[in-house]
Amino acid sequence: MFTTLSKTATAAAFLAFAATGANAAPCGNSAGGFNAWKAAFANEAKAAGVGQRGLQALANTQYATKTIQADRNQKSFRYSLEKFMEIRGANTIIAQGRKRKAQNANFFNAIERQYGVPAGVLIAIHGMETGFGRFMGDSNVVSAITTLAYDCRRSDFFTPHALAALQMVDRGHISPNVLGARHGELGHTQFLPGNALRYGVDGDGNGRVDLTNYTDAMVSTANFLRQKGWKPGAPYQEGQPNFRVIQAWNAAGVYQKAIAIMAAKIDG
Repeated sequence: MFTTLSKTATAAAFLAFAATGANAAPCGNSAGGFNAWKAAFANEAKAAGVGQRGLQALANTQYATKTIQADRNQKSFRYSLEKFMEIRGANTIIAQGRKRKAQNANFFNAIERQYGVPAGVLIAIHGMETGFGRFMGDSNVVSAITTLAYDCRRSDFFTPHALAALQMVDRGHISPNVLGARHGELGHTQFLPGNALRYGVDGDGNGRVDLTNYTDAMVSTANFLRQKGWKPGAPYQEGQPNFRVIQAWNAAGVYQKAIAIMAAKIDG
């Protein structure tokens, strides 16, 4: 029913990403070295198979100051669960989520048959990430993710995602000007580019993966969770088998717990 991106092409891309590590461009902690880093990173991109369109997108990137500010000021890790759920509007997400599940029952049933992931989990993630698609970000994805790859704080983590973004531009999956979240996440459920490349699914069968498309985004999210080890029918609260898969979606403990709690109430 749903078509994934080429596994061979994706695997080859990630092998290429890994191969660049020995000759990595030097990271930096301010805007001053960004242009010099881009020139060095272009060689890594070429080694990873990025062609002219991707390289031009890299050349046109700008240091994303707002991205760095957001990365230095992540408050979610410091909130209590109760405060986090209040700030993120958990009760509204639950109420709207129940309606969305009822209105799209056949769609969610089809996803669960194929991937084993229940509607509540997908809907809770969708509500938490973008308010059900109402705000998918206002930052240039390529600039944001390359800035994070350049920044010394988490360069090793973001470099494969930066290369993936350039691959996606090169293949026409995204525009060089596509907008997303401050950390370069894309679409309804905010996929990092490397995850979009690896787990993206053509849910509506139109021949392309577009995570700003609702169907593609929800099916891709289910595919991500299943590929991360989701066990169909197993519970997903803290301490239960599928909770560790929710942990793979987001690093913040309060986020993980909130998703599990909201999902159960939506499914209930």
